[in-house]
Amino acid sequence: MNIMIFGATGAVGSRTVGEAARRHHQVTAVSRQTVPEARRIRGAHYRQLDLYAPAALAGFLAGQDAVISAIRPPEGHEADLPVLSERLLDAAAAADIPIVFTGGAASLKLSAHSETTVLTEPGFLPQSVIPIARACQAQYDRIRRASYDQWSYLAPPAELLPGVRRGTYRIGYDHLVRDNDGRSWISMEDLAIALLDEAETGRHRGQRFTVGY
Repeated sequence: MNIMIFGATGAVGSRTVGEAARRHHQVTAVSRQTVPEARRIRGAHYRQLDLYAPAALAGFLAGQDAVISAIRPPEGHEADLPVLSERLLDAAAAADIPIVFTGGAASLKLSAHSETTVLTEPGFLPQSVIPIARACQAQYDRIRRASYDQWSYLAPPAELLPGVRRGTYRIGYDHLVRDNDGRSWISMEDLAIALLDEAETGRHRGQRFTVGY
């Protein structure tokens, strides 16, 4: 497959590029800044693009079979996330290409028996992450209201950490996936696997889903 990955130098994006290259896809890794040769992943083709420039995406997605978005605005610019995500969604719609978004856990319920979400449960989130959580909620709201339905929205679990590639995960939909100890978490390496699995199969198009151990 020809797969284009936005946010390719971020923590999740770089691991997603690596996973796509591992699977021998034709990978185009897109970032706002030029990526030094030493940071480039073997097997990926790197391109530079500024999503803040409205016309930048015209024709940019041509020839792709799928797009993955792992974008995250810098601290202090969290509110840009829904705007930039909608811009990518519109470009995917114009090119008639499916797109997988790396979202946030904000909209997920804490459990199957809970009515509060990660964002609305008092005290669940540290104050430092509330701005990006609100932005992820707004991102999801915009995407699910779109007329174009060839999108998938992967909401990570409560904890997303650098770690090891286990090659396994469990899938959920409306609430956090928790392990036998009640912990909701996954490594970035295994989140990247879930993103590539979705890009390849399109199993959850038009849906939000989540993963965890």
